[in-house]
Amino acid sequence: MAEKLTKEQIIDTLKQLTALELSELVKAVEEEFGVTAAAPVGGPAAPVEEEEVKKGPTEVNLVLKGIAAGGSKVAVIKAVQAITGLGLMDAKKLVDAAPANVKEKISPVEAEAHKKTLVDAGADVEIK
Repeated sequence: MAEKLTKEQIIDTLKQLTALELSELVKAVEEEFGVTAAAPVGGPAAPVEEEEVKKGPTEVNLVLKGIAAGGSKVAVIKAVQAITGLGLMDAKKLVDAAPANVKEKISPVEAEAHKKTLVDAGADVEIK
């Protein structure tokens, strides 16, 4: 029987993954176990979180401005596809229509993670 991995070993392995690989892993876990990684709705928020919310916007839009110099259009299309869940043709249309919103009304933290994925793929991205 295979040796059971510890939480620390799993976390160390996750630290080595890219944002895109983590996104794909989350989707696979959600499908396998019939769960969602969304935060629970309702309930009291921690005071620290309330302070963070007051400091900046709670919802932002992730805008694809185009392909950066030296960027790969194919890589950007695949990143958009992974982030949005769109089909290949719809993701290509979105990239071709730049500037265009990739995701709307998302948390700033999620927007930063998606921005990093898109920039790594060769996109020019802005958070508004």
